[in-house]
Amino acid sequence: MSDPIVALFMLAIFLFIILLGFPVAFTLMAMGIGFGYYAYFDADRMWRAYNKAVAADADQLTQIQLWIDGLFNNRIFDLFVNQTYSVMANDVLTAVPLFLFMGYIVERANIVARLFHTLNIAARNVPGSMAVAALITCTLFATATGIVGAVVTLMGLLAFPAMLKARYNTSLAAGVICAGGTLGILIPPSIMLIVYAAASGISIVKLYAGALFPGLLLASLYVSYVVLRSALQPQLAPKPTKEEIGDISVSQIIWQLLTSFFPLAFLILAVLGAILFGLATPSEAAAVGALGGLLLTFAYRAFTWQRLRESVYLTVRTTSMVCWLFVGSWTFSSVFSYLGGEQIISEFVTSLEISPIMFLLLAQVIIFILGWPLEWSEIIIIFVPIFLPLLPHFGIDPLFFGILVALNLQTSFLTPPMAMSAYYLKGIAPPQVQLNEIFKGNYPFLAMVVFAMVILYQFPQIAFWLPDQVYGR
Repeated sequence: MSDPIVALFMLAIFLFIILLGFPVAFTLMAMGIGFGYYAYFDADRMWRAYNKAVAADADQLTQIQLWIDGLFNNRIFDLFVNQTYSVMANDVLTAVPLFLFMGYIVERANIVARLFHTLNIAARNVPGSMAVAALITCTLFATATGIVGAVVTLMGLLAFPAMLKARYNTSLAAGVICAGGTLGILIPPSIMLIVYAAASGISIVKLYAGALFPGLLLASLYVSYVVLRSALQPQLAPKPTKEEIGDISVSQIIWQLLTSFFPLAFLILAVLGAILFGLATPSEAAAVGALGGLLLTFAYRAFTWQRLRESVYLTVRTTSMVCWLFVGSWTFSSVFSYLGGEQIISEFVTSLEISPIMFLLLAQVIIFILGWPLEWSEIIIIFVPIFLPLLPHFGIDPLFFGILVALNLQTSFLTPPMAMSAYYLKGIAPPQVQLNEIFKGNYPFLAMVVFAMVILYQFPQIAFWLPDQVYGR
């Protein structure tokens, strides 16, 4: 069996094992080390120290010890250690725990509950006002945290019961929560974009600038769909009654916006602006954001040691998952490339003589399918690097490709049978809410994602305009 065939066999075994439910990071490391031992096997290197001991007439115990040492005298172990050090020393990844901490501490400060209540009152005259308020709240909170499960769960506890109580259609309400909760992996400052930047070598600041307008475009499409459908079918999203809203003046609404919407929006814009305009590195801006989130908890009198411990624990757990995924994937991909797997895939794709648009379509379909069994982090770290070397051949900008992937990955959380956002919502929804109703509510928002991808392909300046204006080509 030739080395490239071994590489493809290695990829097939990996897919089979993770479909069985084994942890992805440790599976990657085990597969990388196991197949790497074969790939880098050097009998002379393994036996060199042992033969020297035999020639020197060393005792049997020493010979056994040297024989065992020889078994581990393989370059794969050097590679694994070096990859681990490289990940831990990566400046881009330093921003991950800081942004995560900002999101987790904001989540526990009751800011989101205040924000949803205020926006619901402010948008009371808009068709589907509560759904619109939920989408805007999801957008802001998802931007602050970037963790889909956290956003869907929290908004599912806050907004979903409120919409059901206000006689909203169950599927519409579920679709709003599931779709809105996924926006955090697209709109900066997004953890997913940081991971893509580290995997692809693209400047994170340019990637943030390029993803801003596409992210706002998708959020706007979501809101427009809800408003239009609520206007055409008002029975799906009844207008709130005076008893539900209460007697509140315009000045009170403005005050509530000043104390709930603007502090969080200002924090996010300050962090993002500092990155985009070069006032701070992503890590420095993330540190400011983490401090700002902590100060907001004090301002809202929501700080407790228990909440701080929970935020730190969740930050460390999620960061560890991302870092070990990088260690495992870089070890796996290094061995895969050394065996010739990357080359055989590249030669196969280029031999098809397809157009750039067909390549983009093929890549997006593959990523769409991978989104069913895998999380976005695994797709970005493991599979997207397989496509990256092919981009120059088709004349595709890696920044544009990354934003298309980020849009595409919205669908992985919304598409049955493995729509994770639907399962997050089902886990905390009232018992009478069926999973099929949640899936049904996701379908229109899936169409909005596909529509946004079509718009972005037809008008790529949506992604390129801001990076060109701020940083130039």
